[in-house]
Amino acid sequence: MSGHSKWATIKRKKGALDSKRSKIFSKIIKDITVAVKEGGPDPDGNPRLRLAIANAKGASMPKDNIERAISKGKDKDASSILEITYEGYLSHGIAVYIECTTDNQQRTLSNVRAIFNKYGGSLGTNGSLSFLFERKGIFTVPKGKLNEDDFELEMIDAGAEDIEVEDEFFSITTAKEDFGKMQKKFEEMGIEPESAELQRIPHETVKLSDDDARKILRVIEVFEDDDDVQQVFHNLEISDKMMAEM
Repeated sequence: MSGHSKWATIKRKKGALDSKRSKIFSKIIKDITVAVKEGGPDPDGNPRLRLAIANAKGASMPKDNIERAISKGKDKDASSILEITYEGYLSHGIAVYIECTTDNQQRTLSNVRAIFNKYGGSLGTNGSLSFLFERKGIFTVPKGKLNEDDFELEMIDAGAEDIEVEDEFFSITTAKEDFGKMQKKFEEMGIEPESAELQRIPHETVKLSDDDARKILRVIEVFEDDDDVQQVFHNLEISDKMMAEM
């Protein structure tokens, strides 16, 4: 399984098993709110909002919740919501890149710094780790009744860099520049991906013992549990054994 596919699989498993559905919804609502703030409430003219709504549907968010999030994005209070990122290292040289959405930057910085300090990590300056990651489009599509060979040919024609099949899902990777093109391709095919995101994929991963890897993943979960944190990317190598445990 490629590294790209592992990222998609981990995210899908976490979403399927996470008992804190309200926390998942909270993060999606923030994404919708920011999308409306940036590009307006009409998904037809706002690609980011269209994507956020698609991800909300993929997470089985009720339609009423989606509509409330869109309305919230039109409120004047939405102007105070910011997107910020933090970068740093955890123990054993594991790099982490944290994407946040917040209405209180000082609170978010304080919380993120406290987690780094508590677990022996160090918060770096913005941009210090960007060279370790590359932004890629990652799409997860249920196999359903799709013909595998025909579907893969369509994806290659649309610019897919990598296609993986695992369980009942396709994981499609694109260059950042081809993300919108792939979105349009799915719309033309009448296919609604379960998730579609720009993710930060590490160029190289760091391999640790299973015990040390588990400790790192627990810290990652602490970051993810913070209400202001949207996504956490890292360069820890996830072994097949660790994948099976998730």
